[in-house]
Amino acid sequence: MKSVHNKTRYSDEELLEFRALIEKKITEGNEQLEFYLAQLNAQGTDSDAKIRGLDDGIGTRENERISTLASRQKKHLQHLENALLRIENKVYGICRVSGILISKERLKAVPHATLSISAKQNRVRR
Repeated sequence: MKSVHNKTRYSDEELLEFRALIEKKITEGNEQLEFYLAQLNAQGTDSDAKIRGLDDGIGTRENERISTLASRQKKHLQHLENALLRIENKVYGICRVSGILISKERLKAVPHATLSISAKQNRVRR
């Protein structure tokens, strides 16, 4: 077997492993998004909030916070969907800056990563 440094892409078996990991994260992410959206719907229909003495500003701030969380979750899910497309195209795990393979450890921690650690560090330094 080739060393990781000579390897140009992950094998089909490895891609299947990554696909399973990403699909699990998408399922969990969709559940979290549904939770946020349910919270927003509940906040919008909670007419008892004023009766309980809550200030309108508190409810508005909470709605904004939940809305921000939902927006971030949608963006995260889109990144995961894009990772599935890269798997389909057999380019998953290839750094978009250097063209080298991103380490398995990094991809397991951040399955939608498109930059190797060194490319990410170089980007942050700039």
